[in-house]
Amino acid sequence: MNAVSSPRTLLLAVVLSLATTASARADIVGREADITNLRLGQKIYVDDGSCPSGQIKEVSGLRLTAAGVEASRKCVDRKGKR
Repeated sequence: MNAVSSPRTLLLAVVLSLATTASARADIVGREADITNLRLGQKIYVDDGSCPSGQIKEVSGLRLTAAGVEASRKCVDRKGKR
């Protein structure tokens, strides 16, 4: 039984690792016009140079309206290397 469950456990660990990595990845685009389908709670970073040095524009899906998802924009500290 251990010989069969070991590969299954390894496969499950790999699948879970890939799933969490994909969901934690932040989307970075060069222009705000490149954002095509913003979802509620989703955060997309726009590197268009409109924020001060060391910051990047964060566009997030704020609330659902009759016209679709309302976007919120603010400059936040850039994380990691550029």
